[in-house]
Parts: sequence; C-alpha cells; structure tokens
Amino acid sequence: MDVVNLNHGSGFVYGIGAREMSVAQRVNTLIDAALLTARREQPERDYLGASRLGEPCCRRLAYEITHTPPDYGHDLDGAMLRVFEAGHRFEALSIEWLRAAGFDLRTQRRDGSQFGFAAAGGRLRGHIDGVILAGPDIGVPWPALWEHKALNARSWNDILKRGLRIAKPLYFAQVQIYMAYMEIGVTLFSALNKDSQALHHELVSFDPAEAQSLSDKAVDILRAVETCELPPRIAAASDFYLCRLCPFARRCWEQ
Repeated sequence: MDVVNLNHGSGFVYGIGAREMSVAQRVNTLIDAALLTARREQPERDYLGASRLGEPCCRRLAYEITHTPPDYGHDLDGAMLRVFEAGHRFEALSIEWLRAAGFDLRTQRRDGSQFGFAAAGGRLRGHIDGVILAGPDIGVPWPALWEHKALNARSWNDILKRGLRIAKPLYFAQVQIYMAYMEIGVTLFSALNKDSQALHHELVSFDPAEAQSLSDKAVDILRAVETCELPPRIAAASDFYLCRLCPFARRCWEQ
C-alpha cells in the first residue's frame, strides 16, 4: 500500500514516505533543541581542558579557552551533542562489563565527583574516566588509569591496526598528561566499536618526555591568553588540511 488517507472527510491523501520524513524532522528538531538548551545552561569552562592538549594547533586552543565564537555555521549542533551523549552511555556499559569481569574500577570519589586534577592555579584541569585499583592478572601493574572512547568502525579499526599513538594522537596525548598529573604510570585504554560493540583494550605506558612537552605547551597557551595574544598559526597558508577543518579558520586567516 503506497498511500494512506489521514483525513477521510477532507479527501487529502499523503504518501507514507512524505509523512515519515515530516515526523522525523519535527521530532529530531525538538530533540536537538532540547539538547542545545541543556548545553547552553551549563557553565562555560574557564580553564584549558587537559583532554584538548593533543590538538596540534595552539591558536585553536586559545580560541577555545577564550570562548571565541566559531565561524558562521560551525557551532556545535544537536547531532554532535547526540554523539557525545551516546558516548557517555556506551562508557557506562563498559564500566559495568569490566566490573563484572572482576576489575576494581573506580569512577567517582566518595562525594560523587570525578577523579581529576588542577594545575597552573586551576587554569589547566583534567577529569579522568576512572582508575583500576586491582583486577585479574592480565599483565598490567595495578593501579592503572582507565580511559574509554566509543568510536565508529573506521576509527576503531585504525587503532586496532596502528595503535593509539599513531591512529589517535589526541587521545594518546590526553592519557599522557593525565598520567603525569595523576602520578599513575600506565593506562588501560578501552575502545568500543559503536557499530558492533566489539571492545579493544590497549596498554599505554607513561612517556615523560611527551608529558613534559604537553605541559610546556599548556603554559605557552595560557601565557598567550593572559597577554591577549594569539599563538602562531599552525600553517603558512589557509589551505592546510587542518585549517580547512577548523571551525575558526575564517576568523584566524582574516584577522
């Protein structure tokens, strides 16, 4: 049956596909609006997030920490907020599975707050997913920092093939700076494939040189922000691939 009569008295006949598209668009618009409203009600960060230090462009991080508006059309939208929310739900599942398998995984302090750290007078902060205090004998020296990411199949397979450091340098930098300030020498990095729910776990050792470089980078960015300066651009021309993907590209190159 290709059509359905929604109003027998009026004689109007609507195609099923058109009706479904209209409903889908209206429902998703409402959902996205609710997510965006909840996002706006959250207080803005007044610090440089340690999870972002692996971003290669220091100027982009300066824009982020000063709450500089992105270029027109590059604001965070409801679709991306749904991805973030789904990631939290997948993380909760992985926590349940690891605990059921015998891992003493702690994700909150006794007061219910996240484990984390603050440095540079609170201007650099990080919040970890958790710490495993003990667990089965899998060749990991407990305690270990625990970091979780829910990824699409392509990113998940890339980590499986090339390892975290090469495939996802942003995440590698994240766990390095976390280990440095939390004083934990190893991380168990868990990646969940959102398409198949397959899990991959990688042991990441602390790299003091990498952590020091990231800490120095944070200091440079914070100093630039304090003096109302912008760090150098990452490239000499605006057609550089990272610049083409940056939400601040127009502002950066036209300034």
